[in-house]
Amino acid sequence: MRDRIAHGGGITAAARLHGGAPEDWLDLSTGINPNPVAIPPVPETVWHRLPDQHLVVRARLAAQAYYDSGDCRPLPVPGTQSVIQLLPRLVAAGKRVAVLSPTYGEYRRVFELAGFTVDAITDLEAVTDAHGLVVVVNPNNPDGRLLTVDRLASLQRQLLGRDAWLVVDEAFGDGRLENSLAPLASTSANLLIFRSFGKFFGLAGLRLGFVIADPSLQDRFEDWLGPWAVSGPALWLAATVLAGDNAAIGSGIKARSEALRQVLAQAGLSVVGGTDLFALVADPRASAIYDELCRHHILVRKFDYATDWLRFGLTADETQDRRLAAALSGLA
Repeated sequence: MRDRIAHGGGITAAARLHGGAPEDWLDLSTGINPNPVAIPPVPETVWHRLPDQHLVVRARLAAQAYYDSGDCRPLPVPGTQSVIQLLPRLVAAGKRVAVLSPTYGEYRRVFELAGFTVDAITDLEAVTDAHGLVVVVNPNNPDGRLLTVDRLASLQRQLLGRDAWLVVDEAFGDGRLENSLAPLASTSANLLIFRSFGKFFGLAGLRLGFVIADPSLQDRFEDWLGPWAVSGPALWLAATVLAGDNAAIGSGIKARSEALRQVLAQAGLSVVGGTDLFALVADPRASAIYDELCRHHILVRKFDYATDWLRFGLTADETQDRRLAAALSGLA
């Protein structure tokens, strides 16, 4: 069995190793809005009852408008990881899987655990007739690589002729809605788009995502997940938050992103990629920088496949900017 992947957000383990209480650490290891939206009071009945169909419909209609998904009403799911686990069910036996890499490691792990051969490709030209499914994370995690709608739509048409699937993970796509394939989903039988709710809105603990795809394909995922897969409060919050005026959230994220990059530049660190929600730094001292930040109880993301990379999530305010800058000031 493949080893479990070390993701960001492991504050408990970091505190156990480097000291301090978890709540005293500054977690910059994830790509999540550090200033979550204000949560309106959730009606008591939503907590009390099983999530009824009217909550599902409200959430799907709000997601349809927010993601501009045409005739498709996005399917709420308990985090996109839940549906990544189901993807092997779509691929015919004997077919290979292509994952545009490097990227979020769970795709490769899930398919290999299911017995499929996975090709970690670095260019879409490497996709062949042998591939029954192709995964593209767009914008990419961790380097922010962004492919155009035209390029991905062309790939989708090629794969349709080969009876193969295209999965586009747009978890970090809220700041790039013009680059989303969501408007094509309802007319593209072999296209699946995954969206994350928690990253942009800063509510990752809610464990909520959406599948945007042909309705018949959404029905299959809904059956596989079973009844009441998403909690009533999550559905209610999605319907309420997605329908709000979210321009200020995007502006706030961009301001925080610029502030982070200024701190990194002042420390002499080179940003080589990222999105509005994180910055990727390349530095031969990455391991030492990681350890120095842990000494100051600041956690960032390191990578076993690229030992000179560190990914920095956003700081929440100027106080955290100064804390990070002070920790980086001791670098040789």
